[in-house]
Formats: sequence, C-alpha cells, structure tokens
Amino acid sequence: MRTKRKHAAVIVAAFLLAAATQCTGLEQSRPKILVSNDDGIDAPGLAALVTAMEKVGTVTVAAPVREQSGISHGMTTRKLIPVRESERGGTKWYAIDATPASCVRLALESLLPEKPDIVVAGVNRGENVGLVTFYSATVAAAREAAFLRIPAVSVNLQHGESMDYGLAADITAALVRELARAGLDKGLLLNVNIPALAKNEIKGVLVTRLDDRQTIEFFERKETRNGETLFWPSYKTLDAGQEGTDTWAVRNGYISIAPLSLDQTDAAALKRLKGLEKLAWK
Repeated sequence: MRTKRKHAAVIVAAFLLAAATQCTGLEQSRPKILVSNDDGIDAPGLAALVTAMEKVGTVTVAAPVREQSGISHGMTTRKLIPVRESERGGTKWYAIDATPASCVRLALESLLPEKPDIVVAGVNRGENVGLVTFYSATVAAAREAAFLRIPAVSVNLQHGESMDYGLAADITAALVRELARAGLDKGLLLNVNIPALAKNEIKGVLVTRLDDRQTIEFFERKETRNGETLFWPSYKTLDAGQEGTDTWAVRNGYISIAPLSLDQTDAAALKRLKGLEKLAWK
C-alpha cells in the first residue's frame, strides 16, 4: 500500500513539476483569481505568485500593506480601512491596511465587480503545517474565501537555503490549472506546503492530513535594569512525526496538500454527548 501511494505521488509530482515549467494559461477559459498573503504587499513570495497566476487566469491582488504573520483569523473592526489601488502590467493591486482575512473579505464584498473562481494566498515565507495552521494568517486569508463557498488555496514555502519562490509559485500555478480543469468544488480549502528543495530534489506530492501534535513553544525570560520582566517568545519546529501527516511529508521532501474542513465539530463527541440533552436545567 505504501509503495502504491508513493508511486502515485511521484506520478502527480511529475505532472505538477512538468506543468510548472510549461504553464502558459488555460486553453479554454481563464479563471478569475484573487491573490492575497500575510507577508505584506511588497513580499517577494506575493510577487512570484502573481507572476505565475497571470499565466493561468485573470488576477486581482488584495493584500495587507505590511506583514501580519501569526495573527490567525483576526478581523479588522471598528476603524476605517484605507485602500490604495494601483495597476502593474494590467493587473489591479489593492494595498489594504487591514488583516489578511479582512483584506480578502473586503475584496470579495466591495472591491471586485464579481466573485473570483478561486482565491490563492501566499507564497508564505515559512511552512504552515499541523496546528500552526490555526495561527497562520495565510491560511486564514484562504479560509475567509472558503467561508463564502469560494475555492481557496494557501501556499507555504519551508525556510531553507534552497528556498525558491518562483518554483513554489509555478507549482501552485500548475495545481490551480489542474483544479480548474477538473472542476472547482465550492468551499474547497487546501493548505499546500512546499519543501525548500531544488526542483529535482522534490520527491513528489502527497495528499495529507493535519499533524495534530502540540507545537513546541517556549519563552525566554529577560530582566531589564529597571526591574521590568520581559519574555521573548520562540518555538521549535516539529520532527517528521507520523507518516501521512503534512509535517511528515515536508520533512521527507514531499509537497504536502492538506484538504481542510470548515466544520470543526467533533463527530465522536457529538454522538457521545447527546445524553446531555436529557438534563433538567430547571
């Protein structure tokens, strides 16, 4: 079974990586694509993604004016939201002073003349695997679109000496092309993580599940001269863990594609706790 899965992964990888080299646009139709991120409007990963997506469809960019990594699905509320519009090579760019999730929501509700076919967030600087996806504003930007039943993909590139935003963007373009060809499911939410490897070193593509291990967080204590106590937050990346998870895939040189669900209901607990409905509260 493991051999078959790895063989299938290599086949899919061959398609994606080959398409990443030959991405020249859809023959029949060009999907409308909204691109966003959490690293800010001037991030190199965003620029690479836009360039790749322009070969696939009609692109609009709606991204925060500054980096807002790690703010999760925070929304901008109770303040006016400045928006700066510009055009670069025929593509409309919106620099928005808001959280990534709010940037996507504002674009979908007020800036775009019609809803896009897909929303793509990234290319994020650093991986977002496992429970870290709950903290990720890149994932949140994509999730906000999925809330509105619009297919969405968040794309993340592992830190490393061989980081290549252009390759990551081209792989994403190949994925979007294939999704558009096969038909986009409403509300589809994919979290993609790409290892920091050269193209010929990537082993393949695996469709994975979320690694549910606890993240490794720690806080370094510091004391100032005036007696103030400060803590510097930091973390350690998890090891590969269990095969089949997104973390295992990236640690072992595979591109991870993890389909995420908007329904966080614990199905087993839902059934197990039904007896609580019989409690007399009065």
